[in-house]
Formats: sequence, structure tokens, C-alpha cells
Amino acid sequence: MKTLVRTARAFTNIALIKYWGKKNQILKLPCTNSLSLTLDRFYTDTKVTIVNDHHDTVYLNHKLLDQTQNKRILKYLDTVRQFYSFDDHFIVDTVNHVPTSAGFASSASGFAALAAAINETKQLNLNKRELSILARNGSGSASRSIYGGFVEWIAGDSNETSFAAPIDENPQIDLTLLSVVINKGSKKISSTVGMENSVKTSPFYPNWVTLVASEIKEIKQAIAKKDIQRIGEIAEHNAMSMHALTLSANPSFTYFEPETIRIFQIIQELRQKGILAYATIDAGPNVKIICTNKSITKVQKYIEEQLSNVSCVVANIGSGIQYI
Repeated sequence: MKTLVRTARAFTNIALIKYWGKKNQILKLPCTNSLSLTLDRFYTDTKVTIVNDHHDTVYLNHKLLDQTQNKRILKYLDTVRQFYSFDDHFIVDTVNHVPTSAGFASSASGFAALAAAINETKQLNLNKRELSILARNGSGSASRSIYGGFVEWIAGDSNETSFAAPIDENPQIDLTLLSVVINKGSKKISSTVGMENSVKTSPFYPNWVTLVASEIKEIKQAIAKKDIQRIGEIAEHNAMSMHALTLSANPSFTYFEPETIRIFQIIQELRQKGILAYATIDAGPNVKIICTNKSITKVQKYIEEQLSNVSCVVANIGSGIQYI
């Protein structure tokens, strides 16, 4: 049988209800459920080819990675071989159309695309739930990038019970997202380290678990009603609550930069003017703003007038895994 090699494309997702903290580091099982929106603007393309060799080779953006740079990917490929009992090794060719390690969910699209490419090349015939589980073993948030639209990641308590499930893959809702790029550089504290510090040392972490359970129910109701204002209110509160965990960790740390805080102020100013705009932010300085088609032009113009050193990228609701 001829091996089928196609490029898998996976899109990033932005968590509206955040994933912040693991209860199992090896399986990447989260402490809580989370809920995200897949975006069309940022994505990863990955092709996986089987080679007659005893080691894997990884290219990122057409550059060969050394053993230190691709350690995480090599470990993941070993995990996949163990899961599915094969000995094949691969050439992994990945092109990232998203800033890496800057709070734009590059690991989400990256490992979702890698999982899908392996599934295709090895003809594992995984369904989407199984593919979500496979992606999660590379990066927790990658489980959600298997699907488009609004997606919930079920925390579970084992490898088989922790997976993402679609809420609405093709939502008919007037929601647009504006990504404000402050810094494309890699963050100094990785999400993995930041989560671990927050779980272990923030006195507010138990309250976070309770809050997430409540806000997931609330935002699902808002999604069903297509209530963008309520979606924005809940997402913004959840994001600020997550970053309160980093500020209350010991030692305290933050992903914010001065421009990050200024954008929060700008968003409040816009709302005072009657313009719909709500912020969410992952582990990085870059802010994502929930808007409508009506409000997004005004939001972008106001930000660019106030801050000349940032760039804005408009993103719409994206789809799940594609093959190109």
C-alpha cells in the first residue's frame, strides 16, 4: 500500500475560559475544563514523511532543528510510537504561520497539525475524539484545535477521558477578534512553568477551579443565545482571574508589558463610548479583543491612534483540521 503524505493544517484557538494548571503532568490532564474559539488567521502546516532511519528529523520554517531545539517534538514522537506500537521514524516539516511562544497558541496549532499529519501518513484512521487525545499529549490546548468554532476541552481523569468536543463548529454569530501584537518574541516564563508555579503557590488557585466551572456554564448559555456582550464579559473576567494567579504566585510573575495594561485601559475607554470591546489574554503580552463587525474598525483605529508601536490583526472564526 502506498503511503499517503499530505500536509495537515491546524488553526490556533483562543481560550475564552482558560486552561491554567495540570493535575497530571505526563498525560497533560488539566485541573479544569476549558472553552475556546478557533481562529482563521494563525495556523500551522505540517507534513510527516516516513523514513528508513533510526532517528527523526524536524524542520521548522524550513530550518533544521538541532537536538536541543526539537527535544519536545522528539519526545512526543516517541510517545506516539509507544501508543500505536510501531517503529517508524519521520521527517517532520512544519511551517508556523503564527509567532512562536508569544501567547498566540503556536503549540496548539503545532501539535494539532502534527497529530493530524501522523494520523494521515500512518493511516491510523483516528476519529476526531481520538485525534484530540493524540494532540493533547503534545500540548493540552492542541486538543481543542482539532475542531472549528466553539470547543470545550473535557478535563477527564485518564488519557481516554480527556478530550475536546465541539459546541458549535459553524456558529452563525457576529463575533470578530482583533489580535493586538505587542511583542512577537518568546516569553521568558513558559506556560508549563507558569501553570505549575500558580497551582503550587497561589493561595487563590482553589477559587479558580470553582470559578471556571461556573463561568463555563454561563458562557455556553451566552453562546447559545448569541449574546456577544455577555460572552465578552465572561471571557474578560476569566482572563483577568487567570492572570491574578500569576500575580499571586510565590514568587510573583506576570506576562504583561506596559502596552498590555494600556490596551486594557483603552478597551475600558471604548466601552465608555458605547463601543463593544472585551479583552482576553493568554500566557503572553499580546491581547485579543472580542468585537463585532460593527465595532472592530472603531476599535482598531482607536488603538492605533493611541499606540503607534503595536500592530493589529483581524481574525474570524476558524475551522478544524484541514488537509492541503
